[in-house]
Amino acid sequence: MDFKELLKNEYIILDGGMGTMLQKSGLKLGGIPEVLNIENPETVINIHRQYIDAGSQIISSNTFGANAYKLKDSGYTVEEIITAGINNAKTAAEGKALVALDIGPIGQLIEPSGALTFEEAYEYFKEEILAGKDADLIFFETMTDLLELKAGILAAKENSNKPIVASMTFEENMRTFSGVSVGSAAITLQGLGVDAIGVNCSLGPDELAPVVKEFVKWSKVPVFVKPNAGLPDPNSNTYNVGPVDFAESMAQIADYGTVKLVGGCCGTTPEYIKALKNALSGKKYKKATVTTDTAICSGTTVCEISQPRVIGERINPTGKKLFKQALINNDIDYILNQAISQVNAGADILDVNVGLPEIDEKEMMVNVVKALQSVVDVPLQIDSTKPDVLEAALRIYNGKPIVNSVNGEEKSLDTVLPLVKKYGASVIGLTLDKDGIPKTAEGRFEIAKKIVDRAKAVGIDPKDVYIDCLTLTVSAEQEGCKETLNALHRVKTELGCKTCLGVSNISFGLPNRKLVNHIFLTMALEEGLDLPIINPNDEEMMGAISAYKVLANIDKNSTAFIEKYNDAVVEKPKQISAEITLSYAIMNGLKSEASALTEKALEKCDPMDIVNNELIPALDKVGADFESNKIFLPQLIQSANVAQVCFEVIKKHLSNSNNAPVSKGKIILATVKGDIHDIGKNIVKVLLDNYGYTVVDLGRDVDPQVVVDTAISQDIKMIGLSALMTTTLKSMEDTIALVRNTKELQNSDGSSKCVIFVGGAVLTEDYAMKIGADYYCRDAKESVDTAKKVLG
Repeated sequence: MDFKELLKNEYIILDGGMGTMLQKSGLKLGGIPEVLNIENPETVINIHRQYIDAGSQIISSNTFGANAYKLKDSGYTVEEIITAGINNAKTAAEGKALVALDIGPIGQLIEPSGALTFEEAYEYFKEEILAGKDADLIFFETMTDLLELKAGILAAKENSNKPIVASMTFEENMRTFSGVSVGSAAITLQGLGVDAIGVNCSLGPDELAPVVKEFVKWSKVPVFVKPNAGLPDPNSNTYNVGPVDFAESMAQIADYGTVKLVGGCCGTTPEYIKALKNALSGKKYKKATVTTDTAICSGTTVCEISQPRVIGERINPTGKKLFKQALINNDIDYILNQAISQVNAGADILDVNVGLPEIDEKEMMVNVVKALQSVVDVPLQIDSTKPDVLEAALRIYNGKPIVNSVNGEEKSLDTVLPLVKKYGASVIGLTLDKDGIPKTAEGRFEIAKKIVDRAKAVGIDPKDVYIDCLTLTVSAEQEGCKETLNALHRVKTELGCKTCLGVSNISFGLPNRKLVNHIFLTMALEEGLDLPIINPNDEEMMGAISAYKVLANIDKNSTAFIEKYNDAVVEKPKQISAEITLSYAIMNGLKSEASALTEKALEKCDPMDIVNNELIPALDKVGADFESNKIFLPQLIQSANVAQVCFEVIKKHLSNSNNAPVSKGKIILATVKGDIHDIGKNIVKVLLDNYGYTVVDLGRDVDPQVVVDTAISQDIKMIGLSALMTTTLKSMEDTIALVRNTKELQNSDGSSKCVIFVGGAVLTEDYAMKIGADYYCRDAKESVDTAKKVLG
């Protein structure tokens, strides 16, 4: 039996929580579960057998955290732990179940949110995959960062031939911790060629139901669902949904269609799996119909090509002296400004071309793509004539991009299309070949058909091929305009492909170019143009598209048009300001601009005026946008990092003037004893640092006495504690109790001198108050708000 054969079953029953069962078996607080593969294999094997006896057809090895970063202090190598883990699972399975190599997050934030590079993440995963070579398939579970998961999938694809199941964990806002949307996950993961996609952990089955529905809407491959047993009750270390209720909810989820692989995560046991198997017994699997159109995405935003979408053309050095100089000077902020301006003006997608003989195009393309994805959330179109440049950018792109472009030449087809397939992109097909651009619509249509046929031959869905019938200059070839439009119409109606055009080429050499561009755009839209490549800062062109959507019955009830043009007041698109403000630079992640502006401001302003009137209000605005889901974790951290640059400039200035910077107060941060998860704590530290507080970071797995001793020795009156695991909430309670009961940290009336705030995925506000905390902070922004209340 293999995974392909197993997929012929109505449903595939997975296992439940390994950590839950290990805790029931007496796993020591703070212990590394994966070490038990070697030190207590009988316990691990017994858990696997219990799940198989309950009906599991695939069991996951006890290797979730078996990467080099998490195992560095374990005394064992990745190969030793994973080899033992796979052997234990195989011993238990005895051919009655398949064994999945279980892989979880590395435990560090990947760039741009953190310091871990894509290449480093790839190497961590590669080591795990090579060590797990004897597994039957690979499970990526509980992932929150789509780019990190992409690194893992590429490592699996390039170093094994095992089937791959990829799962992310979503919160009730339908996004992961890092802001990934369900649509972005579904589109990207399917593009990378995984065998099943889905969701696990975080929430119970009823709370995850909307997430699963969204996956089903996008998914052409089987969907994977492993919820928690509801929500945790920290008082009893149990969860609030029992086996029968869990199974009934999962049976209802199965009715959505396309849901094929089902099991449980935290809090679930063999009893849950047995109930789940019984609930699905005799139930017929059904495949849901995908109801969405072709789409591309960033890590956070989906752009469905179901109506005309604007591709911004300004990130391109052709004919732009300032842009060329910015590339030569490595002035990334200039490029980011171009991007922000276009997005503010309404661009749905940004074309990115950095080709210039004077620079290393591949290095620049990678740097620009990374930088763009940290400040804007629209999808990108990667534009280069060099396959190595395209691949370098495709590899580190977070989401599903467009490749610009392939054409009808054999060399182009042979080199570009395999890259598009491997990295799951869409592609622009140019209707030209070795003989140039055909003068007739028929000639261009034939090249378009050739491109589509060759794309299908390498496994690319024709819906992911966007044909550009090429705009010729009417001042030189006036008859070419109608040929372009006729070709576009045939491609749309006969091949069923989406279409693309660089609109402004039509008017080159003519007076009143805007008028010609405007009319040609309208003509092309009527013939079926989906993706006009234009300057979105051109109000007339954007207005033509808005009006077309009304007249073509796309903008229902003219809602968007009325909102844009209400009271006949035309709001001009936001152009790049001639003089960028410091607040603008911080809010938009422009690091070098912000540094220079801070230096300039210090010539006239008091340093603390800059902090209080520019830096802090800008960070407050960024925080408010984060809380309202207008921006996501990468943009939040990018703005915080830019603010940190400004603070460093100010600190240096104060140091040079023998006037030491004044801290707003000291705060201890610690992940409690037994808990090794510190990503959330680290994000809190970044924000607190940038608001001017001095953070004493004690790290993770911190003994309560260390917290107390630090508070006493450094006279610290505010303490932040973090926990991600239900089992370590007792450590949080013990730490709070020790702080409260230590005489040196008490006032004369016996009250505590210290204010304690707590956070973490398993916490609730009620429980935080019950264990003696003063504040419960849901996220990093609330931690800053709390510090302001307490310390000012």
